[in-house]
Amino acid sequence: MKTFTSHKQVIWYDEALITDSIEQVFDPEYWHAQGKVIGSAQGRGTTWFVQTEQLPAALRHYRRGGLFGKLVKDHYWFTQWHKTRSCEEFQLLQHLVEADVNVPKPIAARAIKHTVCYQADILTQKIEGAEDLVSILQKKHLDKSTYQAIGHQVRLLHNANVNHTDLNIHNILIDKDNKVWIIDFDKCRIEPNRVEHSLTAWQRANLKRLLRSFQKEVKKRNIRWQKHTDWSALESGYNQSIFI
Repeated sequence: MKTFTSHKQVIWYDEALITDSIEQVFDPEYWHAQGKVIGSAQGRGTTWFVQTEQLPAALRHYRRGGLFGKLVKDHYWFTQWHKTRSCEEFQLLQHLVEADVNVPKPIAARAIKHTVCYQADILTQKIEGAEDLVSILQKKHLDKSTYQAIGHQVRLLHNANVNHTDLNIHNILIDKDNKVWIIDFDKCRIEPNRVEHSLTAWQRANLKRLLRSFQKEVKKRNIRWQKHTDWSALESGYNQSIFI
């Protein structure tokens, strides 16, 4: 990870993945001017999909949600540069890539300080040809091996001591090669490394949240999912110490 510092701004980046002007890559107009915007998605704000020199990427500005977000849309209390949400997510993604978990590669992240607050942006790999589980399960059932692959990726995530505090089926993607990816690591964290013979409280909480997400979308969007077969297959993939 390289670091670029200028007036009231710090940028962290992977020089192997970005050759564009590092101070401009967080500005959507920079990509529009070059004709390199390849799409967008709406959430709390607009995520822009852009084509860098190395790979397609997703550009996201950090925005608050909930009631507080209606008052303060995109400012966060500043303490230290390395504790900004953009820096923490960049480093966590690097940690997971090194642990061979299928997550987007972090390309660049930025924090801009404004007196006692800061704003932040992040640029990550766009997973091409991928859909989230909600979209897929609205159209078809998934087979046992795919659920096992999902469980395996969650297990790798946990083996890397990463607590995904919002693990749900919107944040699990499957690409055109049937490869499973996990996304959206804002506010997630690395837990202390402990030798445990059973699941920790945070690991159980992640799995319970994921199960509730399946159950919720069955009622809300009528996804094609059955607990007694599909969840059992996912648990099987999670519990296998060696995945083939």
